Amino acid sequence: MNVEQTVLPKRFHDAVLHWQRHNFPDYGLLPDNWEKYFPNDPDFCLCAKMEVGMGDTIEIGDRAGQARMTRPSEMGEEPARHLLAIIRAQASTEFGSIQQHEGTLARAQDDEDRFWVLRVMAEELRHGYQMFHLLVSQDWSGVSGQKAEEMVEEILSMRTGSHVLDAFNLEYDSFVDNVVFAAVIDRVGKYQLAMQRVCAYKPFAQSMPPMLREEAFHLAAGVIPLRRWVQRAAQGNELVTMAAIGRSFNKWMPRGLEMFGHEKGGESNIRFGFKNMKNAEAQSLYYEECRKMVADLNQRYLRARLPKLSPEEGERIAARLLDDRGRHDGVSYEDLIDLPDARFFRRKGEPAFTMVGTRGEGFASVDDYVRHLKAHLPEPYLHSRDMKGYVETLRDVAAGRVTVDQAMKKMPALKRVGGVCPCSNSVRWVVEEEAPATHKGASEPRPRSNQSPPKTI
Repeated sequence: MNVEQTVLPKRFHDAVLHWQRHNFPDYGLLPDNWEKYFPNDPDFCLCAKMEVGMGDTIEIGDRAGQARMTRPSEMGEEPARHLLAIIRAQASTEFGSIQQHEGTLARAQDDEDRFWVLRVMAEELRHGYQMFHLLVSQDWSGVSGQKAEEMVEEILSMRTGSHVLDAFNLEYDSFVDNVVFAAVIDRVGKYQLAMQRVCAYKPFAQSMPPMLREEAFHLAAGVIPLRRWVQRAAQGNELVTMAAIGRSFNKWMPRGLEMFGHEKGGESNIRFGFKNMKNAEAQSLYYEECRKMVADLNQRYLRARLPKLSPEEGERIAARLLDDRGRHDGVSYEDLIDLPDARFFRRKGEPAFTMVGTRGEGFASVDDYVRHLKAHLPEPYLHSRDMKGYVETLRDVAAGRVTVDQAMKKMPALKRVGGVCPCSNSVRWVVEEEAPATHKGASEPRPRSNQSPPKTI
């Protein structure tokens, strides 16, 4: 790999560190423990990474075959506005996921699991930093109506409940959410980054390969602990249960599916040359990949219970148990994870507010559906403001007080906040801008102390 590393101008770099101190206080633990948990990986670098050597020709869309664009002004107003929205949403998700993870990071049973998630959070911080590099290195004011400082400040002012995408507005109930989120929601990120590698705007396309390489670890931080957990559950560990894991999947899968956008959408992304798949196609591939992941977890659980089974036999028997709702050699279908139907608990897209159960069954009344949700979602989540808002909106839809389209716009009830920092926001912008430092090389260097996360004060 051939990567160019760039540091943001000092006032923007300091703004990110300022945000980190108040939203991600565990960040400083990472450099002290990096060699212990990640001895074969380059040290973490808080910087923007741009892939060198990517093609200069647009691969898809109305301008296919033309030269990739390098400035927002070359795109035209509508495409530039559209891409700016994607960059802002991407930045919001990165900072939002850190805020979610931080709340339950200390609840991990094992230090290894905790430091894996801590690394995920640090790399999410770098990904947000990457999006800021795209926002501040070029002039977007023609379509944003804002200065770079204002766009950065707006994103850094968001907190859980005011982010762009629903999945990043939900509080975690336990460390199970930290892990399942990585396995399910970061998997959406993998799809989005892979689709965006073709982007007609070259700086955005160059940002994708380094982020994808890091996203692979994020998926591992979800899947590998889950594999350990299901084997522990099979061995009778009362602190790790398949039921708790399954309910967390039921919480996050609907939000992950909705992150692809409405099933009928995505044409503009193709036409503008920003992505290479429409929403429904990408969503379908994602759901199938999640199905295979859950099938793998179930066969591992079965083989831990019944060691004589081969992986193929374990997967086949698990599938049959879930289909027949039966038992095999002391193992019940209730012991397994059952990936919910793609229409379950949806609030956006074609299945929004349709009252479809985990197995695709329909419900005639809101009360019956709420009882179904109660039986299949994490108990602490049932008491959340998000859940309360969903049920209230569902009742309005069922009674004809609002249309489905109105309900989709209502969920979640986002609000702007003045900031998350106890300090004055203006403190962030008092330093004069400095020229960015750039390093080039055939491979990524191992940044040392001046680029490692600072110790938290």
